[in-house]
Amino acid sequence: MLISFKSKSSPEVLMYQEHAERILRLLHKSPQRGVITAAEASEALALLEQEVAYTRQHPDQDVEHDAHTPEQEQGESTEHALLQRVSFSARSYPLLEMLRSASRENEYIMWGV
Repeated sequence: MLISFKSKSSPEVLMYQEHAERILRLLHKSPQRGVITAAEASEALALLEQEVAYTRQHPDQDVEHDAHTPEQEQGESTEHALLQRVSFSARSYPLLEMLRSASRENEYIMWGV
């Protein structure tokens, strides 16, 4: 299932629910429906940037298997399969940009509505 994040300050961001849930848990928000107010945007941005920095420092702990793509395709080397994984920082980048924009423009972010 997809979660659609919307804000007047930036284009819509779509994420698979299982990837968005990690971010929303970090921000203490429900994955079903919610809002990050303009007042919360700066704190949410700081928390998410801190988690991104941590996962970059500890890449061995940043292993997320994408349920929508096979772990290793037939004929593909293990090394190549590992290189194709998407990091937490890459997955969270669009939402980070939305948070930056929402914070700068004093807007809110909604999802599940």
